[in-house]
Parts: sequence; C-alpha cells; structure tokens
Amino acid sequence: MFYSCREFSDGKQLSAFSERIQKAGSPAAKHITAFQDWEAAFKGVLDLPSSGAKKLLIIDEFPYMCKGNPSIPSVLQILWDEQFRNRDIMIVLCGSAMGFIEKRVLSEKKPLYGRATGIYKVKELPFHDAIKFFPEYSEEDKMLAYAILGGIPHYLKQFDPALSLHDNIIKNVLTKGCVLYSEVEFLIRQELREPALYNTVIEAIALGNTKLIDIYTKTLLEKSKISVYLNNLIKLQILEREFSMPSGGKEQAIPTRGQYRITDNFFRFWYSFVSASFSDLEMGDASGVFAYSILPQMNDFASSVFERVCREFIRSKNQFGALPFRIAKLGRLWGKRTVASEDESPATVDAELDIVAVDAKSERYLFGECKFRNSEMDISDFEHLREKAAAISKSAAVEYALFSKSGFTKSLTEQAGDSVALYSLKDICAG
Repeated sequence: MFYSCREFSDGKQLSAFSERIQKAGSPAAKHITAFQDWEAAFKGVLDLPSSGAKKLLIIDEFPYMCKGNPSIPSVLQILWDEQFRNRDIMIVLCGSAMGFIEKRVLSEKKPLYGRATGIYKVKELPFHDAIKFFPEYSEEDKMLAYAILGGIPHYLKQFDPALSLHDNIIKNVLTKGCVLYSEVEFLIRQELREPALYNTVIEAIALGNTKLIDIYTKTLLEKSKISVYLNNLIKLQILEREFSMPSGGKEQAIPTRGQYRITDNFFRFWYSFVSASFSDLEMGDASGVFAYSILPQMNDFASSVFERVCREFIRSKNQFGALPFRIAKLGRLWGKRTVASEDESPATVDAELDIVAVDAKSERYLFGECKFRNSEMDISDFEHLREKAAAISKSAAVEYALFSKSGFTKSLTEQAGDSVALYSLKDICAG
C-alpha cells in the first residue's frame, strides 16, 4: 500500500490514512470509517489481502505525518519490536526533508534508530539521463537545460519539451505562480530556522564568492556563524567543499582551504538570477529579466556545469577502459604553482586547470580544458593548456583532452596529435 502524506492536522492525516487502507481492501472497512488511533491504523495494514508475497507499506513525505503527531516514530518502534519484525511485512519511509529524516528518524536516541534494514539517499539523475527529457532540443540547449535544472525529475518535468528553452525559462521559472518560482524558498524555509541568513550565504556563493574569506567579506556575517551555516548546508547537500588537485587530509582539515560550491544546479540558477531580480519578477517582467539579466550570461553560467559534465565524461571512459591509462584520481586544479621561466629560474604563476587526472603511481597525467563559448577552440587554447600543465606534470607522461561547445579550428584539428583528444558537444551528449 502506498500513502502520500500531506500537511494535514493529525486527525485529518489519520482519517486520510484510514481511507487509503480501506480502499486497499481492509476488512475493517465493513465496521468503521476511520481507525481510532495510529497504532490501530498501522496494525490494519497486516489485515490487507495478499497474494502470498510480502506486504509492503510505503509512506511518502513521512515528516508531514510526524509534524502533526511527533509520537508516530515511537508508535512504529513499539509495533516493529513487538509484532512487525516477525511478520512478513516491509515498511518504507520516504521524505524530501532530508534534515528531518536524519535527525528525527535515523539519529541515535530516536525511537527508530538501529531498526532500518536499508537506508537509501535518492540521488539526482546523471546528465545523460536528464537530457532525455528534451529529445528534440539541440545539444547546446540540452546542456543549458541541465545547467539550469540539474537532474531532479520534479524540476525537469516542469519544462514543456514542446516549448523552446527560452520560453520554458520565462514561463516555468521566472513567472510568478509557477512551481519553480517559489520552490527554493519553500525548501529553505522547510529545512532551516534562519532562512534569511542562509539565503544571504548561498547567494554570495552563487555570485562567485567561493572562498571562506570572500563569503565573509560579501555577507558581513560573523565568521563563527558563517562556519555553522556552511556546515549545515553541506549536511543538507546544498553545498559541498571542493579542494584543488592534489590535496590531502591535512589541507582539508584547515577551515580556510578549499572552495564552496552549490551542488544543486537549480539552486545555483535561482540564487544567481531569480533572487537578484525578485522585484522585477514580482511586477511581472519575466521577459525583461530573461533578455537583459540572464541571456547575456548564459554561457558563463553554464561553464562550470559543462566542466563538471566533462569530468564525468572522462570518469565514464575510465570506467570502461577507454582511456590511454587507468585513472586513480580526477578533479580540477587551481592556485599558485612554480614553473621554470625563460632563463630557467623558478617563477610562480596562477594555474587553473579544468581537468586533472593521474594514475595510481603519479607517472601519467591527463589534462583537460573545457570551453563553453560561441567560438571554436584554437591552437592557442591548446598551447595555453600545455603551459599550465608543465607546472604540474614535470617529467611525467602527459595526455590532453579538449572539450568545446563550438568545435575546433582547422589548424587545431590538423596539429592535434595522438596525445590530444578533441571532444565536441555532440560527443559529450552522445556519451
């Protein structure tokens, strides 16, 4: 039996749950219209007709049920310990409020702690599955749609594949009253106690302030509070802390090291554009916001997502043995590196590499550059990549991979040797 909870009062929730059991064929339907309490209602599942297979009770959005009656986990715990565990029944509790599930259901000292036989976090769809929602889009628009919506099916379903990408953004993100217009605010209020402060932190990161000192400077919040907010957002998987390749445990233990990244593509889009233009959008100027605030920045916004998709492309090829060597570590690199100058004296330069992959012995490297722009990649892009790579690889064997939204110039294609792989947007979307 499947039951989806709603934000009802406890009495209304019990009544709706009872009605669902009765429709599923409960013998009690002949005698009562609703169960007197939750213990009786849960026991009623045992009486449902079965073809001999295990009885299955799925409760979706379980936090709504507990919000109306905090004793429900205790009721389930007692029933499980005394009756259900020895019966042929499986109970699946689901919830999108991840903080609630972890703190109120799975954590130690809570009634249901230690009783789960399986715990699953449903991840978003990977790129190649997400773009199947838009089979008629061009490769560029598929990438842009993914950069905006990510892999959450609920978000992807809000876009009409019969509409253009631009029309979908205006109608299904920027227009007041549509589902995605208020989705982010709703989720933040549901999960966190101080939404205004968390909004300030997330927006700062979305606008490019990814280091701790930059977030502090942008938000003007206390450093101690910022650390707490960042840790809470990481626990909710809204943010992640990313480190440059290569990095070890010592570096990761230093609070000021690393960069913070918004993991959810739609959250990043919303805080980059919707939040900043909220007054205009509230006045109904969705088309104007799109034309003047979003469209000119689309390529820049999608670039970091494109880079991440390219790294996953390399990871997939590694999995199937389609690379020149087996990769042990894969990531990106930034920061200062020492290189030899023209007179062979050491010089310090800022190096930023979109893709750095290395084998287990650090004897072979693969370096990659990703460009999501309207012009083709040229030989100068490759030369620039080689210069940056020289600061990392030293005397190791090196391979190169170039990824381009708009393809490659003839000169680059002709001069690219066996150690340089060229991947177009079509190649990436094809997988």
